[in-house]
Amino acid sequence: MAAPCSTTCERSILERVPPLLTDLYQFTMAYAYWRAGRHQEHSVFELFFRENPFCGCFSLFAGLNDCLLFLRSFCFTDKDVDYLRSVLPTTTDPAFFQFLRSLDCSGVTLCSVPEGTVVFAREPLMEVAGPLAVVQLLETSLLCLVNYASLVCTNAARFRLASGPRRKLLEMGLRRAQGPDGGLTASKYSYIGGFDLTSNVQAGLLFGIPVAGTMAHSYVTSFTSMEEVWPQTLVDVNRDHEPVDFISLAKGWLGRVCELLGVEPERINEGELAAFLSYAIAYPQNFLPVIDSYSVTCSGLLNFCAVALALCELGYRPVGVRLDSGDLCKQSVDVRCALRLCSKHFSTSAFDSLIIVGTNNISEQTMVELNKKENEIDVVGVGTHLVTCTKQPSLGCVYKLVEVRGKPRMKISEDPEKSTLPGRKSVYRLIDAEGHPFLDLVCLALESPPEAGRHLRCHPLVGDGTPLSVTPVQVICLHQEVFTQGQVTHPLSSAAETKANVQGSLQSFHPRHKRLEEPDSYTVALSEKQYNLVTELRRHSSKKTNFILAN
Repeated sequence: MAAPCSTTCERSILERVPPLLTDLYQFTMAYAYWRAGRHQEHSVFELFFRENPFCGCFSLFAGLNDCLLFLRSFCFTDKDVDYLRSVLPTTTDPAFFQFLRSLDCSGVTLCSVPEGTVVFAREPLMEVAGPLAVVQLLETSLLCLVNYASLVCTNAARFRLASGPRRKLLEMGLRRAQGPDGGLTASKYSYIGGFDLTSNVQAGLLFGIPVAGTMAHSYVTSFTSMEEVWPQTLVDVNRDHEPVDFISLAKGWLGRVCELLGVEPERINEGELAAFLSYAIAYPQNFLPVIDSYSVTCSGLLNFCAVALALCELGYRPVGVRLDSGDLCKQSVDVRCALRLCSKHFSTSAFDSLIIVGTNNISEQTMVELNKKENEIDVVGVGTHLVTCTKQPSLGCVYKLVEVRGKPRMKISEDPEKSTLPGRKSVYRLIDAEGHPFLDLVCLALESPPEAGRHLRCHPLVGDGTPLSVTPVQVICLHQEVFTQGQVTHPLSSAAETKANVQGSLQSFHPRHKRLEEPDSYTVALSEKQYNLVTELRRHSSKKTNFILAN
């Protein structure tokens, strides 16, 4: 499938994330900055999250491409400004609306971790620098674009880790997603996180994701008799495309299958057989029905085998079956046994490559248990638990001020978890002798970067405060400048390219950090200078508070 053009993706972002898709208080703050003459002050904000999701050790950073497209197109139309004029207080200076009309992101610089990178709590993922009013107005939109994308991408990666590399994973959660945009975002970032296919046709169009789908139970139960099958013939590709009475051919095979599998023909549901015949006539090369509308072993499986054998006789290759209820593991084993028996008894090699798709409210835990039991499932379809992230519905990314006019800023909260790290920063990933990352180091931007083979001292963000001494074998700088002067300065990646980056990033980490249950924590640490700055600002804040209280 050809990758979609960037124009289509950008148009999609413009339609889904216009500049007014933000919180009202962003405009009231922007107005207050403007009134005070501070709107052009150079400021820096950071985007990060505070806790790793799903009780795991890591997250995947996603949504950067969408952020870049949003920044490149950011501006307010006359219609936007007219609406803001109607909702802001009547005392708002009319000149402010002229200011809004002239705004764009030509003065904004964005540095970021590459999209699809494994990241950790409390390290800065994106740094947004520029005029104070503009970067303030960007907050909600950027958070909206990153929060859910990163969460569902991480959830998909966990499903992939639970599944293992062999099975294909089909995302099929559109009908359960939180609205149309949630559905599109879920399809895109589930694919990036490790899924192979989506049922979402619009996602296939916009993002170049392979799409797949067969039939629902409603199609099967809509048929009651053979009279509803039309047309009733199918051409034989082996014999000059001569039309063949497909119903009679399949019925003949059904008798032989029932005899082979020891099932009385009277137990077969005729409506189900009619549905399979009708679908096979419509799509003879894509025959993959759901076989549990009635009884798998007494009807669905036999009807499938009969129709599939008839297709094989005419030169077509059926695809497989879908199981959607009951004990999927046991049913898949029973189905595979029957398929192999048919292949051997009827000398039909096409039955050796038939796939079994399993769908039935699959969760991460279901996937883990699937690997512990004997089963023959080739493709797993996942919907609700993937796209709604039922184990954790929000990542909780935040966007905090860290510098104004070149001076560091720090939020000092009574809750230590809500305190921020001051100053502009760079993040470095330290690699050990086995090639695995073992520590992410947060440094002030003006510091000299750590060097491979050179000893350094650092302070873990989590723990008892004991400093560490480490010597990296390799050092990777995670932050890259990706947007400046209104232009994207880093190539926009396709969904497939970002997906490859995800797998490369995940594979680099030691398995102990990727365990779904009780993973080993990964260390994020502060450099000596960053740690000293935090300590100094805390001490300074405490002195100011004591002075105010004393006076």
